[in-house]
Amino acid sequence: MVTPSPLLLTPVGVGYELLDSGFGRKLEVLGGVRTDRPEPQAVWAPKLPTSEWQKAQAIFAPKAGDEDGDGGNWEVKAGVPEKWQVTYGKMPFYGRLTPFRHLGCFPDQSPQWAWLEEVVKPGMKVLNLFGYTGVASMVAAKAGAEVTHVDASKKAIGFGKENVELAGLSEAKIRWMLDDCLAFVAREVRRGNKYDVILMDPPKYGRGPDGERWEFFGGLPDLLADIAKITAPHGRVWMTAYALRISSVALGTMLAESMPQGDVEIGEFVSQDNFGRSFTNSMWARIKLTA
Repeated sequence: MVTPSPLLLTPVGVGYELLDSGFGRKLEVLGGVRTDRPEPQAVWAPKLPTSEWQKAQAIFAPKAGDEDGDGGNWEVKAGVPEKWQVTYGKMPFYGRLTPFRHLGCFPDQSPQWAWLEEVVKPGMKVLNLFGYTGVASMVAAKAGAEVTHVDASKKAIGFGKENVELAGLSEAKIRWMLDDCLAFVAREVRRGNKYDVILMDPPKYGRGPDGERWEFFGGLPDLLADIAKITAPHGRVWMTAYALRISSVALGTMLAESMPQGDVEIGEFVSQDNFGRSFTNSMWARIKLTA
């Protein structure tokens, strides 16, 4: 059974604030750095005056014809460092301007970090697939888990290791794997390894370190089939989907069809600006196995 869950809003306390949105843009502050980025869902008019938007320290201009707004360039004003400190709770990590309009983390996923703090117990094994710069991996490791972090980007893993050093988590048990996620999970099936918690944030398209091709709708069924084989009894899986034409209902149905019996919840990660206007950042579905 697939059960809708309340919308998960980006909480206060992550060093993030959505100041305003409108005309296809969003005005944000992350760790004290003000940015102006594309947001196609913000079809309304901004509330703040133009003078406030002009205070943005970095403005992302998308490439012409890029409907998702991911490709493009930053216009950076003076005073924006290559990386700057952001804090989730008492755990610091780095924000940074990336070529795909991101900020080195996804603040909207902070409800998942809070969930990890609740469910992860010392000694658990956590697998973070498509793990990016490792904030979720750090949260799980800080809770006492043995974490395996997998990403195909050498640069992202390097950023993750910098975050760990900044947070003073060098002694935490995080295994960094520069690998294709499909190939890694297939090997874990052959090895008979099991994980108590599995996170996965697969992109629309991607390439592995050896040129492997990833396409969400083509690769996900095989990946989920293998995920089912490496999830421990009574384990949990949380899958998110960003910038895809798919509903949380479909994600939940895929989990329910692929995994052993369990309770499936679905929902959305949502940002709300200071004037109460909201938009979805990504869809998600999670399952807790009951057998």
